[in-house]
Amino acid sequence: MVRKKVLMKGNEAIGEAAIRAGCQAFFGYPITPQSELPEYLARRMPEVDMIFLQAESELAAISMVYGAAGAGARVMTSSSSPGISLKQEGISMLAGADLPAVIVNIMRGGPGIGGIQPSQADYFQATRGGGHGDYRHLVLAPASIQELADLTWEAFALADQYRNPVLILGDGMLGQMMEPVLLPEEPPPLVDKPWATTGAKDREHNEIYTLHMGMEDLEKHNQRLAKKWEQIAREQVRYDKFMLDDAEIVIVAFGIASRVARRAIRMAREVGIKAGLLRPISLWPFPTAAIAEVAKQARAFLVVEMNLGQMIEDVRLATGGLVPVELFSKITIVPNPKEILQSLCSLARRTGCKIDEAAIKEESA
Repeated sequence: MVRKKVLMKGNEAIGEAAIRAGCQAFFGYPITPQSELPEYLARRMPEVDMIFLQAESELAAISMVYGAAGAGARVMTSSSSPGISLKQEGISMLAGADLPAVIVNIMRGGPGIGGIQPSQADYFQATRGGGHGDYRHLVLAPASIQELADLTWEAFALADQYRNPVLILGDGMLGQMMEPVLLPEEPPPLVDKPWATTGAKDREHNEIYTLHMGMEDLEKHNQRLAKKWEQIAREQVRYDKFMLDDAEIVIVAFGIASRVARRAIRMAREVGIKAGLLRPISLWPFPTAAIAEVAKQARAFLVVEMNLGQMIEDVRLATGGLVPVELFSKITIVPNPKEILQSLCSLARRTGCKIDEAAIKEESA
């Protein structure tokens, strides 16, 4: 049987991929621009005998996620920026208790209530762990509706594999736009969860908690968690390359900004600038080693992101000061390829890269 692509909105593709990944329960609260996701699941999950519950608040929703995850269910929640902020205490609890869950953040502009425009301003919150304590979770950044579906599906397997929360970080444009998508047909393999609190008639009872009163006990607990996150950092670095083989100027961008950057790179090549793209797919763990390797051949980096400059800090750390790293920033406005091209031309001139000035004049005319 030939699988066919389906035209879907991003939020809906996440929902359908979650169902096909075996998501047994969803707990959430509506907020734009991700509201179509719970709306879709509210209709679809009862059809496949799964649990959908609109909680009374974001705090209640993440607490329900904690309870369902503790009982061994595949569980998901979603929100947009300020709603994710409200969930941070619960996310820290999930990480501290070794509980698998999938969390979706379709970002909007901020700070505060902000607006419903697409943004990438939650990078710090996502990659540093926005809640309290030392903790980490996987952060996956799709750049297309197909990747939204694929990474959501895979996130459930990763959460179970590492017993850890996994965050899907998209933006308002990805959530709202429509593209053809090939949906997964089979769920990831289920894993045994002997630690789950499923009743103890025939075994010793399980305990799930994050309170460690003794100093030595808490120290030991955190060191064990750190080893798990070190394993994730070794095994789950993901990135994509575009025209990097001979690139003198390397753009680093993720999500929707990376798609605009690809167009700008093609335009740059037409005027003689050897530009390329390194797109992080895992924002944590960050592709530090890959960027460091590219820095050995590049003359400069241009970080393109829809915020005031957040990922640029990780790029600068990765390059180790070998080459200049500059920022092209839009905050809640999707970048224009021509604007990025102007920054590439300026950077090329200042770093001695080859550039066809006659072609630029012809392009401008």
